[in-house]
Amino acid sequence: MSDYRYCPRCATPLAEEERGGSLRGVCPAEGCGFVHWNNPAPVVAAIVERDDHIILVRSHGWPEKWFGLVTGFLEHGEMPEEAVLREVREETGLAAELGDYVGMYPFYRMNQLIIAYHVTAGPGEIRLDESELADWREVPVEKVRPWPRGTGTALRDWLASRGYERDYVPLPGRESDMERGS
Repeated sequence: MSDYRYCPRCATPLAEEERGGSLRGVCPAEGCGFVHWNNPAPVVAAIVERDDHIILVRSHGWPEKWFGLVTGFLEHGEMPEEAVLREVREETGLAAELGDYVGMYPFYRMNQLIIAYHVTAGPGEIRLDESELADWREVPVEKVRPWPRGTGTALRDWLASRGYERDYVPLPGRESDMERGS
């Protein structure tokens, strides 16, 4: 069961019951009916290309050498294509043009479904959203290497579509990720 322990509607402690083929947090209070389905959250990811480089970002709390794609949650009433361009603009300060859809990727550890796109960023100075990001770097397309979980698989697929076959960069202490690819 998830982190939910109490019903968000009436604050009754949740019970564990079968719903839809799995154990779920269910509110036993009469007339409430809340079921915590724990569905994955939709997240967009941008492979941001500019001048034959990929822009990677580092979130606060990540190790200093870990960089990833620009990502963010899909918001209510928003299509993924809109969300990915909004996230690039919010997190880097760059306007971008939508390129190809890359694919959808499960990220089980965070209970997310990643919807990845390639985007082309326009000119301008990168201005990070410092409330979310700690650093950035631009890596030449021919040198960028994917990582074995989350958005790394999307980057690997995109690189392969461009003729660059790349092995995953192992993450320190994450050997099991290499086997799962998540």
